[in-house]
Amino acid sequence: MATQLSYTSGTSTQPLLGITIGDKFDQTAAQFPLHDALIVHHQDKRFTYQELKNEVDNAAKAFLSLGVAKGDRIGMWSPNCYEWTVTQFATAKIGAILVNINPNYRQHELEYALNQSGCRILVTADTYKTSDYVATLFALAPELQQCPKGQLQSEKLPHLETIIKLGTKEKQGMWRWADFMTEAEHTTTEALENRQNSLSFDEAINIQYTSGTTGFPKGATLSHHNILNNGYFVGEIMKFTDKDRLVIPVPLYHCFGMVMGNLACITHGATMIYPSATFEPAAVLKAVEREKATAIFGVPTMFIAELDLPDFASYDLTSLRTGIMAGSPCPIEVMKKVQSIMHVPEMEIAYGMTETSPVSTQTRVGTPLEKQVGTVGQIHPHLEVKIINPETGLTVPIGESGELCTRGYSVMLGYWNNETATKSAIDAARWMHTGDLATMDTEGYVKIVGRIKDMIIRGGENIYPREIEEFLYTHPKISDVQVIGVPDVKYGEAVMAWIRLRDGEAIDLEEVRAFCYNQIAHYKTPQYIRISDSFPMTVTGKIRKVEMREISVHELGLGDVAQIKMA
Repeated sequence: MATQLSYTSGTSTQPLLGITIGDKFDQTAAQFPLHDALIVHHQDKRFTYQELKNEVDNAAKAFLSLGVAKGDRIGMWSPNCYEWTVTQFATAKIGAILVNINPNYRQHELEYALNQSGCRILVTADTYKTSDYVATLFALAPELQQCPKGQLQSEKLPHLETIIKLGTKEKQGMWRWADFMTEAEHTTTEALENRQNSLSFDEAINIQYTSGTTGFPKGATLSHHNILNNGYFVGEIMKFTDKDRLVIPVPLYHCFGMVMGNLACITHGATMIYPSATFEPAAVLKAVEREKATAIFGVPTMFIAELDLPDFASYDLTSLRTGIMAGSPCPIEVMKKVQSIMHVPEMEIAYGMTETSPVSTQTRVGTPLEKQVGTVGQIHPHLEVKIINPETGLTVPIGESGELCTRGYSVMLGYWNNETATKSAIDAARWMHTGDLATMDTEGYVKIVGRIKDMIIRGGENIYPREIEEFLYTHPKISDVQVIGVPDVKYGEAVMAWIRLRDGEAIDLEEVRAFCYNQIAHYKTPQYIRISDSFPMTVTGKIRKVEMREISVHELGLGDVAQIKMA
């Protein structure tokens, strides 16, 4: 009898959407013109679908009046706001490629993203918290001090011609958003329709820079077909309808916000709700209560922060039905709390990566609890997944761990202007190699057991940090934990746990080791711990274990050990 291999494909009675983002948005606006489309609490803005379409069309016309051609790159550098979403759909309507720029980027990173993508236009916030976006731009392009708006000729930013600034203050060389929007008067509705009708759903529409842990970020280039369908099927699996109201506290610049959030909503006539410019746990729960939200998104650290609020029990969250937790592995205990005391019985896990638009697998409503909390679900419709031996490339038998690969409509067009990186990620058969270690069971449920690069090899034993993290989460004093490998003379690597404690608690290494005794294998027991209030992470909630390792090597004085070459 042949061995069953770790391969599955997603069947569906629902066909893929063969349409551009702009056309689908218009269809939804025509079908639900008076439904709430977008609610932004921190800006006190509310739009019906008809009102949002009017804003989007005006922005699209204004871009056309500035001479934007199909395929031109338009950067968006801002925390969450209504203008972000207007720009997202306006660029889609005119075939410009939206370049998502991390709001946490500083001068060097911004310069790289603008030049690598060749942005002609940048829409930017003015300031937010400690970031002065305008001052950064004047430092990068001092030519702004003398140039008329829309006519920048910068030595350091040779492609950039136009900067459109959010906010009301006048700044030399820049359009204000309100003034930019008046440019719509110079473009006819017919001109916009002609441009929109000239677009193909296979064309690039979005560049998202992956938060690389080494080297420069790479620009994952995504099409209408990639992200519109991914957002649509995320919503389908969540059983979204026009009655759903989704709180989106995750950043729009990332796929979680703009695809799983915005595009899931606009493909179903649902409501997008932004509680704050960047994540604030109390604002999220206030938005749920005030708007009678039915759905909520977040990475695990966000849900942990919400559950830890001292006044958590005072919020009425009973309107919630569903949601998605994604971005990094979800602790089982956290999921159980979200499903019970947060009143989200249909909370789902989604797994993927920017390069796959982003979702490849998702849990479904009605699956057994151990599958809901212990796996990342089953394959998405119209996609394929296999798990391979990274060294041989062969598909491994069911139950064995290997590298997860995915194929289908969701796989990016490639990395922008980076053929070498594209070829190293997507093989000749169009499989995207994720770099994640996973297993698959006989029902096609996928479990992520770690990153190939995160795996700890201690004295020849392969150790998956996720397994130790799940165990340590069950300790009553521990609120959050991340496990890494650090250099060790004897074993090559040793296990270290970064621990965030519950309020008022204390713990030491001996207590942690006693807790592990006879519960997990001795070689998995942490040799070091570090008590920390927070973990280094990207803005999207992905833990930066490379940075944690660097900090730990320095603090433990293991620099010399790290230099020892292992066989």
